[in-house]
Amino acid sequence: MTVRIHLDAALAPGAEFDLAAAAARHVQVFRLQPGAGLTLFDGRGGQWQAEVLDIGRKDVRVRLLAHEAIERELGCAVTLAVGMPANERMDGLVEKATELGALAIQPLACERSVLQLHGERAERRAARWRTIAAAACEQCGRNRVPTVAVPVALRDWLQAVAAPGPALGLRLLLSLAPDAPPLLCLPGLAAAASIMLLSGPEGGLSGAEESLALQRGFMPVSLGQRVLRADTAPLAALACVAAAQQAGRDLAGRGNATE
Repeated sequence: MTVRIHLDAALAPGAEFDLAAAAARHVQVFRLQPGAGLTLFDGRGGQWQAEVLDIGRKDVRVRLLAHEAIERELGCAVTLAVGMPANERMDGLVEKATELGALAIQPLACERSVLQLHGERAERRAARWRTIAAAACEQCGRNRVPTVAVPVALRDWLQAVAAPGPALGLRLLLSLAPDAPPLLCLPGLAAAASIMLLSGPEGGLSGAEESLALQRGFMPVSLGQRVLRADTAPLAALACVAAAQQAGRDLAGRGNATE
């Protein structure tokens, strides 16, 4: 298995440099030797083949070789706006949402949220989630690291969202309403260029919050009759989107092959 490492710096061909401490430890854990190959990416698209030049007790020096324009993104840009689940479950949600292809993650504080973050504490937690997202990209093969925003109040975020319009893609609200259509049966899901997916915290969104989301153009959709946890529902929805998008690409490719 090729060792993949994310570097938070712009990369250029032929560059030689020492890896940051955390990345160097990563290389040492895998017991790579001088001359060994590895893959580096800066999260802005594509990846770089590189080689290890030297390994010291704490330092690892590498040289960049060729850039590869490889992308493993979803066919649509998915922004996941999620009421933060309590305890450390948001860590796992960020990791899995990254693996499933979310392009942006917006943590939200809602009326029923147990986890409330403000000021410096919110900044620190967002930085931690960005590190988790980068590590998930290293594991799953993505070369674009999703943005993870600082937590904000749901009402403030909804007020800042652009007014709804056909050019802005789908806006979906996970709902337990009996008349909400199933997400997988939603027309246009497979072909959507962008999706904004809103999911509530433990206990769901309040009636006032749901009304505000509807006013901002969000459409209620259902994942079925079972009540899913706050950290399960958005991941299930992301999996539905990924499956629909892949099915759409497969059908399109099959149609082109038979023309």
